[in-house]
Amino acid sequence: MRGSSGGGHALFAVPVVREIERVASGHLGRPWTAAGFTDLDDRASHPCGVLHGRRFSVFAKLQTGADAARRCAVELRDLDLLRRAGVATPAPVGTGTVTLPAGCVLLLEAVPETPPQQRSAADWRAIGHALAHLHRIHGERFGADADNYFGPLAQDNRPAGGRARPGPAGGGGNAPRVPRGAHPSRGPGDRWADFYAARRLEPLLRYAVDAGHLPEALTRGVERIVARLPDLCGADPRPSLLHGDAQQNNILTGPGGPVLLDPAPYFGHPEVDLAFVDLFGPVPDGVFDGYREAAPIDPGFADRRELWRLSGYLAVLAVDGGSPFGRSFVPRVAEAIARYG
Repeated sequence: MRGSSGGGHALFAVPVVREIERVASGHLGRPWTAAGFTDLDDRASHPCGVLHGRRFSVFAKLQTGADAARRCAVELRDLDLLRRAGVATPAPVGTGTVTLPAGCVLLLEAVPETPPQQRSAADWRAIGHALAHLHRIHGERFGADADNYFGPLAQDNRPAGGRARPGPAGGGGNAPRVPRGAHPSRGPGDRWADFYAARRLEPLLRYAVDAGHLPEALTRGVERIVARLPDLCGADPRPSLLHGDAQQNNILTGPGGPVLLDPAPYFGHPEVDLAFVDLFGPVPDGVFDGYREAAPIDPGFADRRELWRLSGYLAVLAVDGGSPFGRSFVPRVAEAIARYG
């Protein structure tokens, strides 16, 4: 993790630092001050970074806009869900948030990180183990009891055919449960293909089209894929608890093993998490070998991998499609259409 003076970053402005120091001091029960800052904006869709101090550091993420506090509350809720499911997530500092004129700041204990290029073979296998552990937790239906966010995008987790909700809820009353029982038989409208169409591909396609970053021909191609999903998705799995955005920047290797960040959890097809791990760059086969040590991977996954990644490609185009990085995903969408459409 690189050091930095913070420059002009919003999270290293003096009033912001003073408030974070106050919250961290109360959390630790001793005075704490920030001596440096690492800008992590290039790894996230929101301004974020680590404030470094003696024997303790704070990860901070800034949310702005009218729903900033709700976004922070939803992220804390989702981290707690994964923690209760038995995987490591960063602990909140104090209540986990502080409200400032600039917006709401999420505060988590920073994890001493082993950079990806320094991970051992055992570290990579442990990431596979962590995902397999999550996927052994099953729900009754595809979806979740509450909505959340996929990066900056609102994510609708209603089971296919469910009634609309007003938006992602931040309170504990609507928090997703972690059920462990068997699910009843699913009828028409309850299939994974129905959920993936109605709650993932169709909304993300609308986001990308509304952002103006998807050519008309590719829009029609994605629509053809949506129409073919019942034939493309394979047999329905049991709904598994997913991280929901398991690309490798959202999985750190800490001193005790993998630590999961920035979740967007719901109950879905476990292959989605596996497809996202190397969405933005390759990972060693050890991740998948480690997964197989705890749970099987269907042989058909290789054929469906790009089908699941298509949702991620559309999300990138919606959020960042005007940049060179975002535009690099247009050919990936075209390749997916050529394969499945």
